[in-house]
Amino acid sequence: MTDDQPDLPAAADLRASDADRERVSEQLRDALAEGRLDMEEFEERLDATYKARTYGELAPITRDLPGAGTVAPPALVPPPSVSLVKGPAEEASWPERIVGGDGTSTWGVAVMSGFERKGRWTVPRRFDCFAFWGGGELDLREAYFAEREVTINCVAVMGGINVIVPPGVEVVVRGIGIMGGFDHSEEGVPGDPGAPRVVITGFAFWGGVGVERKVPKAERQRLKEARRQERLERREARRELHASHLDHVHEMRRERRRGGER
Repeated sequence: MTDDQPDLPAAADLRASDADRERVSEQLRDALAEGRLDMEEFEERLDATYKARTYGELAPITRDLPGAGTVAPPALVPPPSVSLVKGPAEEASWPERIVGGDGTSTWGVAVMSGFERKGRWTVPRRFDCFAFWGGGELDLREAYFAEREVTINCVAVMGGINVIVPPGVEVVVRGIGIMGGFDHSEEGVPGDPGAPRVVITGFAFWGGVGVERKVPKAERQRLKEARRQERLERREARRELHASHLDHVHEMRRERRRGGER
């Protein structure tokens, strides 16, 4: 029987956290205070603790000390799958993006050239486009919609047309291809409640009509900035933790010197 679950990393290979390193350093300080480690051993092991990146690297540091094994990896579970079926950006809900009217653009033509529609435009109830020895792109990620269901009719002759939809939009493809084709990969993905339905029809001869599902640029930038900020905060926390431990070590050395002088 084939196992469909993805391969999981061994426990020793999992990345340790700052909290795990902190627990190991506390255990080392206790061992130093109890006389189980001398200062040189303590400094060597503390340095190895800060450099450790996985549980496998942390485990040997306290293996011969009482209380060893307190740092353990979390239970191994498969990571949740990432779904592209999400709501739109918070600035406009789906009902707010279905605005009625005739649409800001109803057709596009590319003859040995190209066309595109993107940004905050309104998709009409029916949009007709034609590409001959050229290409066109319809980006619906930030678009508004004249109706709950819109139709994009594509004719591609030795050319190509690409339709980009945001997560949460239902896509239905009904086009016909002769020595060409329509992309059906995004069909079957359920739409969000209240989200528009995009029906793609038409004809492709020696050409193609593609369909992509992408997160809006503003949301992608927001996630990128959030990840960058998180990395900076982790780096600063590690720096402060390391400085605190060094101060503690120096203070213990001074105490030992004062004790020796007495």
